[in-house]
Amino acid sequence: MPKRRRGSRNATPNRRSPVHRRFEALVAVALSRIPDPFRRAFEEVAVVIADEPDDEQRRENELGPDDTLYGLYEGVPRTEWGADWAPVPNKITLFRLPLETDFPDPDDLAEEVRLTVMHELAHHLGIDDERLDELGVD
Repeated sequence: MPKRRRGSRNATPNRRSPVHRRFEALVAVALSRIPDPFRRAFEEVAVVIADEPDDEQRRENELGPDDTLYGLYEGVPRTEWGADWAPVPNKITLFRLPLETDFPDPDDLAEEVRLTVMHELAHHLGIDDERLDELGVD
């Protein structure tokens, strides 16, 4: 689901910066706190961090110039796997700059990273945005 973008697009982060390492640590904590049996689902999903959605991701998700994403699941949800074929690689991307811009408070950022990880994992498990809204998980 697109999120309204606030802040600059002109940031050029240093991938080795303390800010980037702190964000990676937030993601690691969020992943470590996912309860079993859901944690095992991450064996099937690569979790990556990007600064912002790339042009193709923006186009595929119909993002306007002032829209962005906090996270994105790309792959085939478990509920759609067929018995006669192997699943394609699945990926969850967390977008650092929109999250850091919209959640400058460290505690709020940590909570939103956790929620975003859970939201994208739910997509991998076959739960769509409509159902997440019904559950109050968005």
